[in-house]
Amino acid sequence: MTSIVFMGTPAFAAPILESLIKANYQILGVVTQPDRRVGRKHVLTASPVKEVAVAHDIPVFQPEKIGGSPEMQQIIDLQPDLIVTAAFGQFLPTKLLKAAKIGAVNVHGSLLPKYRGGAPVQYAIINGEAETGITIIYMVKKMDAGDMLAQRAIPIEATDDTGTMFDKLSLVGRDLLLETLPKLIAGEIQAVPQDEDQVTFAPNIQPEQEVLDFFTKTATEIDHQVRGMRPAPIAYAMMDGKRTKFWDVTPLDEGPVTQEPGQVVRKTKHELVIAAADHTALAINQLQPAGKPKMTITDFLNGAADKFATGEQVIRK
Repeated sequence: MTSIVFMGTPAFAAPILESLIKANYQILGVVTQPDRRVGRKHVLTASPVKEVAVAHDIPVFQPEKIGGSPEMQQIIDLQPDLIVTAAFGQFLPTKLLKAAKIGAVNVHGSLLPKYRGGAPVQYAIINGEAETGITIIYMVKKMDAGDMLAQRAIPIEATDDTGTMFDKLSLVGRDLLLETLPKLIAGEIQAVPQDEDQVTFAPNIQPEQEVLDFFTKTATEIDHQVRGMRPAPIAYAMMDGKRTKFWDVTPLDEGPVTQEPGQVVRKTKHELVIAAADHTALAINQLQPAGKPKMTITDFLNGAADKFATGEQVIRK
């Protein structure tokens, strides 16, 4: 029986671990992030991957940082055939990578060599890609740069956001890994080097990237950004002088608008349309004003009384 040490933390990785268990691989241990305090009540919460491991009585290691930790030596001493990582979020030292007898592999959420880094799904949506996917690679001590073992693409639909794509890609990664591992173990896969000329990067999202810029981005680009930031951290703009989160918008195909970016194009009891760059416009579907819950545009406008007249500048730079 092939033995595996699995490393991962979020919900994306949990079905992948479950599948390895059900496929009767010997899971020697699971490495995941330490429990974190979550929510307003700061409840100490285990990661989704830890929950799976505990449910199956698998030993769990939770170093804050794997490199140089006592847990790293314990994992090396397990002498696994494979190390499998999925959204683990840390570099693995070369000594640890070499501890895997067959190899250390990563389930990465992009079509490498595009989007190496910690936020590949977000960038694929924000940049308006038609598709993304999963790439299974050998791990090396360089971010997502290892030779490719397998790859599978799926479309990004107009309704998809980061949350839905993570859910879809988790299942794609699960299935592709289960197809790939037997071939890898049998020595039947010829790994393919990544084309370094095609490399792009997807570093972790920074706070300034959450800000919507109606003055330089078209309605479609704003929609991509909103969906790429959903369900977290949520994109926002200064609307009517207040920081307002934009949960859902719809780019409109109704010809060039005459209003300047950030101005109201049209307002009814159930609709608020705002101009963006290049004479485009978008309908605002769901908002979250500062200090208030998320609400539909109808509820928002009911509370806004006579604000937001056509031509009014409601988005500020």
